[in-house]
Amino acid sequence: MKINPDIFKAYDIRGVYGQDFDETTFYSIACVYAEIFKPVEPVIVSYDVRLSSPSLQKAVIDGLTDSGVDVVDIGLASTEMYYFAVGQYKMAGGLMITASHNPQEYNGLKMVAKDVVPIHKDNGIFQIRDMVVGDWLPTPALRKGSVVTRAVLDDFCDFAVQFLDESAKVPQKIVINPNFGFEGEVVKRFVQKNNLPWQLIGLNDLPDGTFPKGRPDPFVPENRPEFVALTKSTGADFGVAWDADADRVFFCDDQGRFIESYYINNLLIKSLLADKPNEIIVYDPRYTWALIDAAKSVGAKAVMERVGHSYIKESMRHNNAIFAGESSGHTYFRDFWYADSGLLPVLVLVNLLAKAGQPLSELIQPVFDQYPMSGELNSTVADVAAVLARIESKYADGKIEHFDGLSIEFSDWRFSLRSSNTEPLLRLNIEARTEALVTEKVAEMLAIIRS
Repeated sequence: MKINPDIFKAYDIRGVYGQDFDETTFYSIACVYAEIFKPVEPVIVSYDVRLSSPSLQKAVIDGLTDSGVDVVDIGLASTEMYYFAVGQYKMAGGLMITASHNPQEYNGLKMVAKDVVPIHKDNGIFQIRDMVVGDWLPTPALRKGSVVTRAVLDDFCDFAVQFLDESAKVPQKIVINPNFGFEGEVVKRFVQKNNLPWQLIGLNDLPDGTFPKGRPDPFVPENRPEFVALTKSTGADFGVAWDADADRVFFCDDQGRFIESYYINNLLIKSLLADKPNEIIVYDPRYTWALIDAAKSVGAKAVMERVGHSYIKESMRHNNAIFAGESSGHTYFRDFWYADSGLLPVLVLVNLLAKAGQPLSELIQPVFDQYPMSGELNSTVADVAAVLARIESKYADGKIEHFDGLSIEFSDWRFSLRSSNTEPLLRLNIEARTEALVTEKVAEMLAIIRS
């Protein structure tokens, strides 16, 4: 079939299966991956719960082995298990078939090189695109690569438990909502294998690639009510939800309040760095004050980086940063190959709850109160550049940054305005010292953006 070149995004490959690509496309991508990166050690291949994933995984394995690359097939997995396998087993890289939080008709690829270094538009994805779309033909390999299967889940659970303090291995009642992805099985096995006295209350917790309740994205507001209601009605200590491949994680407190990642990251920084002064954390420009202040409170330095996991991970490596949290729900750890995880943030939060001896609602309330924010507001615009220029002119008396889109800061409020990489959208995020000021500035700015 004809390949849609737009499936090659800045950070991954993603499109509608059977419309934008098929198995022959993924076979070609795997051959080009082998040509560009020339793996010496084996390469990890895994897949998510989507119905199209097994056949696409076979195509990737065939492309790699026909190119002479040895493969370790870890089968159905979460993205964090995939990253773990590449890093822990010292593999040459990896390819995971997943479309993350997109609807069921989508699929795609997340690719990494050795040491779990992400492959993105600046170091391989667009080169792969040009070769695949240009009908590049591989040279037949002198030998066919081998394939071995390996179970990873127990090894991952053994690794992850190091992030849980002994004092935190106390009874917990937790609602888990993996949105029909594999993370529910990961958490259940983690609790069982480590004999934790945790009661798990499952919601959408059996793997199902049809995603019967729609798009598997807990950040979408319409996907939250059932989750927060169950957390509150069951008297759970907290709730946790993931997207389908579990590279993003979101929380709900014991009062049934959905917690934006910006707020939870404030607590994670304080918990993770409580006894580790002089460390560095990385944050993105969408919301900043709560993260900068959290870092300062524990004697750490905060470094800003562009939105996007490849940029965040590169900055973390450059700065030897211990932690990074994006407003989108991606949470990264130095001790996890600078990669994002769905389980490790849960363990760090449990550590904090055990140490504080307070419910999550009490710990998070001061953060809510001190750092009001708008949430991300998306606007479709005909001329992105013109709108950005108009906004910059309007607020020219503030501190202006063009580091990632347009950010302007005043003493009592600030905003980040960024264009989407894939759509004619502007994404607005506002934070201020008071809720009233947030409301005022949201109305003021949207009137300009959408006029």
